[in-house]
Amino acid sequence: MLIDEPVETGSPAATSCGANSLSSELKSLMERAYGLQFTILDGPSGKVLDAAPGQPTRDWSLRSDMCREVARLGQPEFIDDEDPFLTLALPLMDPKGFATVAVATFVTRQVAENEDLSRQANLMAMRPDEALDWAQSQTPWSPESLKRISDLVLDNARVKDRVLALQKEAGDLSVNLASTYEEISLLCRLTQNLKISESDESLSQVALEWIKDIVPAAGLAIQLLPMSNSEKPTIRKARSQPVLVSQGDCPVDVAQFSELIAYLGPKAPTRPIVVNRTTTEQPHWPWPSIRQLIAVALTDGEHVFGWLAAFNHAGDGEFGAVEVGLLSSVAAILGIHSGNIDLYRQQSELLAAIVRSLTSAIETKDSYTCGHSDRVARVAVRLAEELDCDPKTVETLYLAGQLHDIGKIGIDDDVLQKAGRLSEDEYEHIKQHVEIGHHILHDLERLEEVLPVVLHHHESWDGCGYPNKLDSEQIPLAARILAVADAFDAMSSDRPYRKCMPDDNVDRILQAGAGQQWDPQVIDAFFRVREDIRRICREEQASVS
Repeated sequence: MLIDEPVETGSPAATSCGANSLSSELKSLMERAYGLQFTILDGPSGKVLDAAPGQPTRDWSLRSDMCREVARLGQPEFIDDEDPFLTLALPLMDPKGFATVAVATFVTRQVAENEDLSRQANLMAMRPDEALDWAQSQTPWSPESLKRISDLVLDNARVKDRVLALQKEAGDLSVNLASTYEEISLLCRLTQNLKISESDESLSQVALEWIKDIVPAAGLAIQLLPMSNSEKPTIRKARSQPVLVSQGDCPVDVAQFSELIAYLGPKAPTRPIVVNRTTTEQPHWPWPSIRQLIAVALTDGEHVFGWLAAFNHAGDGEFGAVEVGLLSSVAAILGIHSGNIDLYRQQSELLAAIVRSLTSAIETKDSYTCGHSDRVARVAVRLAEELDCDPKTVETLYLAGQLHDIGKIGIDDDVLQKAGRLSEDEYEHIKQHVEIGHHILHDLERLEEVLPVVLHHHESWDGCGYPNKLDSEQIPLAARILAVADAFDAMSSDRPYRKCMPDDNVDRILQAGAGQQWDPQVIDAFFRVREDIRRICREEQASVS
């Protein structure tokens, strides 16, 4: 087939935020990600440009070859491995190729009190006792976690640099299209509407509604491709099927759109595809309802997240450079937005994996609670949905349910697994798990909203709970919801000191405790969705078994 020559729209203006500003941005990202500062080296020479306080020293000039290689490859690498010390090197590069390397030493395991670190201390120009004290003060990292976080940090920085490039391109476009105020306004409005909480589907719909007033097309459409086929549990669900968002007279459905793109050419073209009458009037053209077409890929780097298309010129003319240029810019914005959403989803999956690991830790310690945290999380989410909580609260409750008992790691095994009634001292000891859990999690920025729920899920509506004896609405709503979910599952499950209670007994206890131990509105919500909740618990218990 013949496809009309794509209209050249010009290459994006080269954008460089400068080595210094890029390094500053990356240093800030790294400090948040790793919890420590990195030493900054000149890539070619290994000369120290900015020494990080509190980090072991090295003769970096002896490692200049390794630093040059890290800068050349543009990938994080481990350049020293002297158990238990591991040195990570990260490349900091701007688009012009000016290279620096950030290095930091981590501890990969717990260090014993009297461990001999003389050899390692000599390499770091430290006394053995200094090396031992420093190693014991560090949080151990696994090499796999360091590598994964490093990839995410660099990807995040590159995404931000691409956003800066896009902003500069939008500025250049305003000069080129000074006579077309509506087009410039559209791009600005889209940029202002970019936020990670905005789904790409809703932003695509808004974009099409704005484009229809500027581009003379009978129909517009955006096809968003699947983001993940993974079946693993995650905090944010990824799209698993293609979605078509349209405006006006769109002549294809979602399946036909895929067929059209496959017919037109490669999956990830570097230029827009333009089809006008010289092609559509040929006898072999299989879509008679499409007379003219512009198709532009929504990309972020090498990833294609979907397609933006304009169908059939609204007048007697043909699509040209102006329409192609505008759609290309909109597609670039939407592509980067989809890339940000996908990166955020990947980070959420990493967080979910960490949460599952923490949950496994407490369930390994107390086999009777196996599956309890996941059931509490799912029950709490169902209660929150019934109470019309916002999506952020629902997400917080899911995480809090998974982590609400993490503080039991610090509770003595003989108390935690005691088959009989707890003594007063034992009960006071086990009550400490909420504050221990709060302390364990309080340094994790992504879990800031979870902390009050973990701390207060044993508060009581009448003020007789713990740890702070809060009452009624002084208790955070999420903690009140989790308290009901936790109590329900505890009563419905076997424990070392008793078998699970019959459903009727559980219902009577919850009804009697409404307005005394638990928020009466949450209890009302429980009874409205009681069958859903019991189904959730049966499914979870069956999967654990």
